[in-house]
Amino acid sequence: MLGAAASLGLLVAARHAVGQQSVRPFRIGYLSLRAGPNEWDEAFVQRLRELGYRKGDNLLIEYRWADEDLSLLERQANELVRLPVDVIVTAQVPAVRIAKKATTTIPIVMAAVVDPVGAGLIPSLGRPGGNVTGLSILTTDLAAKRLQLLRELVPGAARIAVLAWDIGGRDPASKQRTPHQQFVAETEAAGRLLGAEVRAHFISSAADLPRAFTAIEQARSQALIVKNNSLTYELRAAIIEASKRLRLPDMYEARDLVAAGGLVSYGPSATELYRQAAGYVERIFKGAKPGELPVQQPTKLDLVLNLNTAKAIGLTIPQSLLLRADELIQ
Repeated sequence: MLGAAASLGLLVAARHAVGQQSVRPFRIGYLSLRAGPNEWDEAFVQRLRELGYRKGDNLLIEYRWADEDLSLLERQANELVRLPVDVIVTAQVPAVRIAKKATTTIPIVMAAVVDPVGAGLIPSLGRPGGNVTGLSILTTDLAAKRLQLLRELVPGAARIAVLAWDIGGRDPASKQRTPHQQFVAETEAAGRLLGAEVRAHFISSAADLPRAFTAIEQARSQALIVKNNSLTYELRAAIIEASKRLRLPDMYEARDLVAAGGLVSYGPSATELYRQAAGYVERIFKGAKPGELPVQQPTKLDLVLNLNTAKAIGLTIPQSLLLRADELIQ
């Protein structure tokens, strides 16, 4: 009888051990305005893998791609909340705002958002409060620096075009100035200080791009600054091709666009921001409250130049910029 009791005890212990191993995997709701994945999303997953979280094992990721459709994104956000998910990861002010509208309890991690305090998403970077935390990018603060760099690349350039997404009319918080409008306003202000005319050209879809570049050409623009967002990123090949056709020096916020053929970028690494977002997710998985996790800003800004593009448009890059560049693509 003792042997039977011991065997029964071992069986119960074994079943208990199996039950302990059958832990529900963490589920991430990945909410994006883009049309589909790119290397930033892979960097996010890779960092989670390094931290011990593997898709299909202890991690599930519910991807939702809205293809620049804010109405669709809102439906997708509500869908993720109903599943439910343990955390929502997203980027860009409109997407974070939609996620906040969908839930006040599920943690939201911002992978990259312009001025979340000014946009009214959080009260402060140090103590965001509520259910939102993550990464803030300094894109609007850098508008003047990018314009200065362009003026070094094209000495005496007096007419600068800015290409941005016309999202104002479709933004759920259209009463507030969008990051795109803020970007343009700060670039215009910097232009006035430098004696340059800055003219904005807004697009809301791929169909608007030919019209925008026709206007840029008619304005005899001498350089172009492109505001990074899901739409201009999806249209990067067409934007870069049109810029080369006009022999127009083009400035971007992210290295990826220069690697794709753009001339120059100055700003934080989007890949690194998404890796850092994975770190926020891990801390939340381990019990941290999002409202108590300070929102970080990038500490490193990279100047990247594409020498092949410079040659293609007949531009000689000053030696001073070549020496200051963090990376030269050729």
